[in-house]
Amino acid sequence: MKKLLYITANTKPEDASASKTAGRRFINNFISKNQNNYAVEELDLYNENIPEINHRIFIGRGQLVSGDIYNSLSEEDKKKVDRINALCDQFLSADTYVIAAPMWSLSCPSRLKSYLDCIMVNDKIIKISGEDAVGLLDDKIRNMVYIQSCGEIYPKIFSSKFNHAINYFRDVFKFLGINKFESILIEGTDTSSIGTDKALENCQKDIENVVTKFSKDTSTV
Repeated sequence: MKKLLYITANTKPEDASASKTAGRRFINNFISKNQNNYAVEELDLYNENIPEINHRIFIGRGQLVSGDIYNSLSEEDKKKVDRINALCDQFLSADTYVIAAPMWSLSCPSRLKSYLDCIMVNDKIIKISGEDAVGLLDDKIRNMVYIQSCGEIYPKIFSSKFNHAINYFRDVFKFLGINKFESILIEGTDTSSIGTDKALENCQKDIENVVTKFSKDTSTV
């Protein structure tokens, strides 16, 4: 059975978060169409242990310590290495990724960036050799959708100047080997003319379209 990894990055509970609410709608819709093919695993980054990166647990660019060096670490640092390896294995095992997060400071919550920093491990997620680096996630068909909520509405002509998180994740996941990337925006949650409920209603069609697209991909593999 395939796996969908659902990652959320918001300090708010789901019923108070537009991004998490849209994410849950996506998950429920997707599973209703793929319940015989997919299982869901959830990772709430604000309620999970995401280790702080430090020089003691790496021996080079993205290379986690192992062997004798690992054995010489403090128990605290060993737990960090073990946790990072577990996060990498969880990420590698997925076929579809759904990330739900708000726009913070024209980007994403720092916890989400910290998570990506953790899993960018050499010989697992990426391969670093000399001056070159390549992603290792092109071994199978993988899908990714980034669901982002924001308080305002930004004209499409200016979206590249404001939606830095979407551009960043598109570039990162393409580098890793995931070419099937979609984004879903919940816009205008803080505006008097739209508000959260209307913004969620406005994005429902996008949710349905992406679910249909990903479900078609699933049925052909």
